[in-house]
Amino acid sequence: MIVTIDRLGHLGHGIAQGPIYVPGTLPGEVVEGTPDGDRLADPKIVTPSPNRVKPPCRHARACGGCQLQHASEPFVAAWKQEVVANALAGQGLSTDFLPLVTSPPNSRRRATLSARRTKSGVLIGFHARASDTIAEIPDCQLLHPGILAAFPGLQALVMAGGSRTTELSLQVTLTRGGPDVVVTGGKPLDANLRLDLARLVETHSFSRLTWDGETIALRDRPALTMGTATVVPPAGAFLQATREGEAALLHAVRQALGPQKRIVDLFSGVGTFTLPLAQDMEVHAVEGDAAMTKALDVAARNTPNLHRISTETRDLFRRPLEPDELLTFTGAVIDPPRAGAEAQTDRLAASKIPVIAAVSCNPVTFARDARALVAAGYRLDWIQVVDQFRWSTHIELVARLSR
Repeated sequence: MIVTIDRLGHLGHGIAQGPIYVPGTLPGEVVEGTPDGDRLADPKIVTPSPNRVKPPCRHARACGGCQLQHASEPFVAAWKQEVVANALAGQGLSTDFLPLVTSPPNSRRRATLSARRTKSGVLIGFHARASDTIAEIPDCQLLHPGILAAFPGLQALVMAGGSRTTELSLQVTLTRGGPDVVVTGGKPLDANLRLDLARLVETHSFSRLTWDGETIALRDRPALTMGTATVVPPAGAFLQATREGEAALLHAVRQALGPQKRIVDLFSGVGTFTLPLAQDMEVHAVEGDAAMTKALDVAARNTPNLHRISTETRDLFRRPLEPDELLTFTGAVIDPPRAGAEAQTDRLAASKIPVIAAVSCNPVTFARDARALVAAGYRLDWIQVVDQFRWSTHIELVARLSR
């Protein structure tokens, strides 16, 4: 069968009429293969797209960590903006787009890796495409060199506390004190394993090791810099994946807010936006996770020359801030999880806050929430797309909404 790819789906697969899904292809390409349900088995590109490039990573074909290494950077940028524009159009919205910002190669400072013991040693990497198989990535073009340098230590952890029958998950975050490692799926802890793991933390200069929810060793503070503040996040806490992506999001949030006196930061996490913004304005930070709220509060109290920061632990899905609680704020930042923040958005729509900087990692739920705000009298002024997860289909954005 020969097909022509019409478009890319949200997972980055090429889609031909049928629909027929062909991973690793681009719009306009003519592809030949054997039909296998709604896919082509063993696809061969007959006519390549002018937007096709040689993948920069030698693991691109086997590894499922990246979906779009075969596409040129301008194509990916245009496609990601188009995904956002289409999500908006589905809600009857449109706006101007600021130029997209892409994180550079080898910039991922936070990643979740899969690992397993084997007959010959240890396997660490990302899953292969649509598979439980782990693809090794010794010279990954995505990960920060600091994470790649931690692989010998990670292998030692898996050798000590892993098995050949179960897969481990290794969340690694680069911090000023060294890699902060969170392991799930490991062997049950006993006295000998605890001692072995603690020794490995020291040997390989990890800052902290958390094993199935329990802190095993704290060699050094797993500290991060946010603005002028030093934050020690709880193990496994949400953080932006790259420093460059975090800086781009913060720049867009500042641009959206403009000069402010007192703002509310909803879903504040450990202070990604709160702490830098407090250099110029008062901030009330609201977060549902008590450990993250505590980390933010400690950082705020230990950082001089900031405007007042107040913190509140509150489930914004079940108990959003009400319009009367929002009366004293001149601006708002909202950065919800992928599901969006329907309940809190409804309360914002009923408020009188003049300007909102909305941050999102899901164009579909963002467009839904933006529609509610626009229906209540807000104007969607612009959107800044940030490609923090380079070569992936993941999209992040900042939008300015004002009354």
